[in-house]
Amino acid sequence: MCFPRDAREVQAAVRAAQHHGVPFVARGSGTGLAGGATPLDDALVIVMSQMDRILEIDPRSRTAWVEPGVLNLDLSRAAAPHGLHYAPDPSSQQACSIGGNVGTNAGGPHCLASGTTTAHVLAVDAVLADGTATRIGGARPDEPGYDLRGVYVGSEGTLGVTTGVLVRLLPDPPAVRTLLLDFTSIDDAATTVSGIIAEGILPAALEMMDAQITRAVEDFVGAGYPRDAEAVLLVELDGLPDGVTAQALAIDEIGRTHGARTVRVARDEAERELLWKGRKSAFGAIARIAPDYYLHDAVVPRTQLVGVLRRIYEIAAEQRLTMMNVFHAGDGNLHPLIVFDRREPGTWERVHHAGTEILEACIAAGGVLSGEHGIGVEKRDLMGRLFSPIDLDAQARLVEAFDPSGLANPRKVLPAGSRCGELAGTRPVPEGTWI
Repeated sequence: MCFPRDAREVQAAVRAAQHHGVPFVARGSGTGLAGGATPLDDALVIVMSQMDRILEIDPRSRTAWVEPGVLNLDLSRAAAPHGLHYAPDPSSQQACSIGGNVGTNAGGPHCLASGTTTAHVLAVDAVLADGTATRIGGARPDEPGYDLRGVYVGSEGTLGVTTGVLVRLLPDPPAVRTLLLDFTSIDDAATTVSGIIAEGILPAALEMMDAQITRAVEDFVGAGYPRDAEAVLLVELDGLPDGVTAQALAIDEIGRTHGARTVRVARDEAERELLWKGRKSAFGAIARIAPDYYLHDAVVPRTQLVGVLRRIYEIAAEQRLTMMNVFHAGDGNLHPLIVFDRREPGTWERVHHAGTEILEACIAAGGVLSGEHGIGVEKRDLMGRLFSPIDLDAQARLVEAFDPSGLANPRKVLPAGSRCGELAGTRPVPEGTWI
């Protein structure tokens, strides 16, 4: 394990690993949930926590150069005096690092309208697997050549080690309004989500919480959530004052049409912050229920939310598990939360079986394996359920182009045999196709 303080020391660490044929893994704050930064095969762990400087904030271009160890929330705090903020805001934003966010293409509640990390990264300084330092992307709106920046963001450390990031900052909106809608049916809440988007309204955030997690959060934070609701929607609107007011009225009507029991608008900034504190404390709140939890991350089309949620609760019942749901409903990014006590015999097996069934249900509904947590080792062996051998081979060839040695975070994201499509359980290759 090493703790570099600048890009030159990262280069030295990578070159040493190459010289000795040792795998290496970059690690940020360790908040990842898919095992992407977990070292395997006695790998050298390159810990980026000491590279935590905000190098420059340019209010005119609305950009900032930061080192990978900068914490997500610290960047927005530093930009705040300029009337700017960094849009991606994972629930772990007080602890997660920008480098880790780049690795997994992290999202967050406020990414519905503004996009996930890839939409806010203009350039990345990286040390490639052979020790070469390079810049991927740039400050210009349309850099010439292939979009390797888009390839790199979300690559989970398999293409290199991030040493610097040029991010886009957004101006703070002139008006913000936060609404809390509660329902006596989770189906009604899910159909309200589709109704809002179908009306042409794209909120800054659109979050859903079911009954069990709502009660847990209320006991933990006291955010003012209704304890008897079967589901709540937290909706945030931003923009020009008149437009925000009109959208708030429209959402009130849509919600009530679809069964909302009450629609509450935060009176002031303090109440708004308390509502969001409840949402972002959800994963800490469940510690009051059981000592362990398994949080999943998959995406389904919004039109499939109702059916997939029903199937998730059925899976929980079949496996005799406590299941909660708190997720980015606006973009269909589900986060089923299995709460359990691993000391109970047989619990691990039922938890993992349920997790696999949940992912298969999402794929069957037209969804994908991850919205923001990444693949890591958690979902690596399920990639063949979503991608054909041709797809996996193309991805493996791309990784190999960046890292012929195979030492950069090996055995992550792609399952064994991907390079030649030699993987049992993958989708069949169309007849007559050449690999």
